[in-house]
Amino acid sequence: MKHISRDKISQMEKIERLNLINSCTGYKSANLIATKSLDGKPNVAIFSSVTHLGSEPALIGFIMRPTTVPRDTHKNIKETGFFTVNHITVDMIADAHHTSVNYELGISEFDKTNLKEEYKNAIEIPFVKGSPVQLHCKYVNEYYIKENDTIHIIASVENLFFDETLRHEDGWLQIDKGNVIALNGLDGYCLPKLVDRFQYARKDKPSKSFFK
Repeated sequence: MKHISRDKISQMEKIERLNLINSCTGYKSANLIATKSLDGKPNVAIFSSVTHLGSEPALIGFIMRPTTVPRDTHKNIKETGFFTVNHITVDMIADAHHTSVNYELGISEFDKTNLKEEYKNAIEIPFVKGSPVQLHCKYVNEYYIKENDTIHIIASVENLFFDETLRHEDGWLQIDKGNVIALNGLDGYCLPKLVDRFQYARKDKPSKSFFK
């Protein structure tokens, strides 16, 4: 096993360090977060930090990078209070990756890619057309992380839309059936495949598969 100490990590060239530390923690979710400004300009950007926080109430969170430079996503969420989270599929990868470009404030990534806005149920914030799982979220709170000058955004799930073919009878969504991708590091896009699913683990009993 290769060993790299904290001191060696801090001495690395920036890009090598970014690639190493962003990939060593494992696969991450890949989502497009869409917002709209008060003057009606849509925005969409890729995030790899969206996480489940709880189911009752239904809460999610994600990390916003330092706001020392303008961030349309953060600005729009704070002004309107809402955003959408959209799963990325295999055929969206190139356009989704392009949304990481730091365009000037007010320029919509929808205009710079082949990603299309989608509106539904009188919701004013856009979804990303073709995404098989879409969450309409409401800003709840945010927490400043002083250690690296980032912000943890907390939001409630107000509306959920998904391709019905993904849903099992117990409510579980098998998202690999929707060709949903994951991120390995900053720029490695992967297509996960379900291996197995296990029932609730109990003391002193072997784990039991749903499928075997």
